[in-house]
Amino acid sequence: MLVKGGARRAALLTDNNLTSYYFEDSKTLYEAFQRGLHTSGNGNCLGYRKPNQPYQWLTYKQVLDRAQHLGSGLLQKGCKPSPDQFIGIFAQNRPEWIISEYACYTYSMVAVPLYDTLGPDAILYIVNKADIGIVICDKPEKAEILLENCEKGKTPCLKTIILMDLFDKELKDRGAKVGVEILALQEAEELGRNNIRKPVPPSPEDLCIVCFTSGTTGNPKGAMLTHENVVANAAAFLRTIEDTIECTTSDVSISYLPLAHMFERVVQTVMYSSGAKVGFFQGDIKLLTDDMKTLKPTIFPVVPRLLNRIYDKIQSGANTPVKKFLLNFAVTMKMIEVKQGIVRNDSFLDKLVFKKVQETMGGRVRIMVTGAAPISPSVLKFLRSALGCQVFEAYGQTECSAGCTFSMPGDWTTGHVGPPLVCNIIKLEDVEEMNYFSSNNEGEVCIKGPNVFKGYLKDPEKTAEAIDKDGWLHTGDVGKWMPNGTLKIIDRKKNIFKLAQGEYIAPEKIENVYIRSVAVAQVFVHGESLRSCLIGIVVPDAETLPEFAAKLGVKGSFEDLCKNPAVKKAILEDLLKLGKAAGLKSFEQVKDLYIHTELFSVENGLLTPTLKAKRAELVKVFQKQIEALYSSMQE
Repeated sequence: MLVKGGARRAALLTDNNLTSYYFEDSKTLYEAFQRGLHTSGNGNCLGYRKPNQPYQWLTYKQVLDRAQHLGSGLLQKGCKPSPDQFIGIFAQNRPEWIISEYACYTYSMVAVPLYDTLGPDAILYIVNKADIGIVICDKPEKAEILLENCEKGKTPCLKTIILMDLFDKELKDRGAKVGVEILALQEAEELGRNNIRKPVPPSPEDLCIVCFTSGTTGNPKGAMLTHENVVANAAAFLRTIEDTIECTTSDVSISYLPLAHMFERVVQTVMYSSGAKVGFFQGDIKLLTDDMKTLKPTIFPVVPRLLNRIYDKIQSGANTPVKKFLLNFAVTMKMIEVKQGIVRNDSFLDKLVFKKVQETMGGRVRIMVTGAAPISPSVLKFLRSALGCQVFEAYGQTECSAGCTFSMPGDWTTGHVGPPLVCNIIKLEDVEEMNYFSSNNEGEVCIKGPNVFKGYLKDPEKTAEAIDKDGWLHTGDVGKWMPNGTLKIIDRKKNIFKLAQGEYIAPEKIENVYIRSVAVAQVFVHGESLRSCLIGIVVPDAETLPEFAAKLGVKGSFEDLCKNPAVKKAILEDLLKLGKAAGLKSFEQVKDLYIHTELFSVENGLLTPTLKAKRAELVKVFQKQIEALYSSMQE
């Protein structure tokens, strides 16, 4: 639906009043949890398990009591019950993460998540930027990272570290030497239980979380989000699905995506406000399948990487002509049902073909939401047939609390990210230098609404770059309105560069096409303003490369295959074929490749914690190879 100034809103809205909450008694994250307690009749809330054991559960009341005790303990340690008080949480997903978070909200304090993959420099930067005096950690190793900074005199603000796991006296003494008190979470809760304080509940407009997003360059930026921001986003999801699916106290979600990212935070807000249950994985992604079989979740938030893995697994299982035929037949028949609005996992074909894969997810999943990166339309279409559950696609970023568009129940078309959510309006703004104009329904995606953040912590300059004077958040993504009112993300404004002849190149758009090559795990497309063409760095997929090479009559170890000129030639041809099919112009296609054997990762500094390429770093690391590729070409 169009609103003033060419922006669009969700057709679900009957007027221009954007949704900022779903339940009258749940306008802050603190209230959402209280609602969960009453709705579930103090049902189970947070689940955890030890290896090969069933899940153990904490009830809503147990979680809230512990949060109040810990919050009171923090106040006893000198914290102020106000939105100016920031508390660091440096831990993997587990019940104590949520207890720590709600200890903050019970007394109007603000949670600041830290996570390993940010790297030690970024953690040092955040502790100082947010002036954090107390950090709650899970493991002694994380306390050591913080202490090293204290010992070098780099974080004078840090005074207390609270640890969830056991630690030795040596660590306590090490802290004492630099004036940092180290105490167990249990002690902090005990201290609060003996000095209990009355809750100081926050208002919707109070800050609740400062979510530091690591950019591909420079220091991380602290996105300041309020209770209203997060609640509005969760409310919009509930409103979108309400006519098809109701979230109830019998729902269970599995928590494995980092709690430090907003996607998982919004999912959990939906769960708590509905009185549902959240089960945590054991902390090892390799054991996720085992955790899911035990937990049997009904709600499963995913990222495309995981969906691609499921897709590849099903495809590689169909390793004979008969199995292949059966799989394709089953997908076609199920797709006919899906298009009629029938979503089920109990048909004859489900039992015959898809039962095994559905059971690896516990057999009860009814909602999957994918976000955080683009997913290939063919994979999405296939999985909607195979998994027997609703698979929604969302799009957004930390700065709008997580999502701003969401695919509609009953819309099984692919190649788009859905219409605007009911908590925001969206407009497309001209990007002249890339030839995108709103008059053609194309342009930079801009968002406005109660889910849009308040700015970056102590960084007015970066805030002004993100939010204009009229309150529009500029995402840096380029979108296109589709005829059915959905949004398709077609380009990226931020990483564009010019080639020597003046053509603009958006490398991420090209990479998203090339990554569909069966032989490719990762690809980095590079070009320079003094060069007339593009080159690529490719990391082949160790699982699929042998089969890909075998078709060329080439055998050998992964390293040997990567060095083989025939394999490189075939990969390049496959990329060019994919590029052509996707409508890439000839100057958008790479002219040569360097094949690299080691995956880009957060650990080797080539990916951000949200798994985006650190482009400047990649150029630095592969400078030699880039130079060699260009000089071997007769430009």
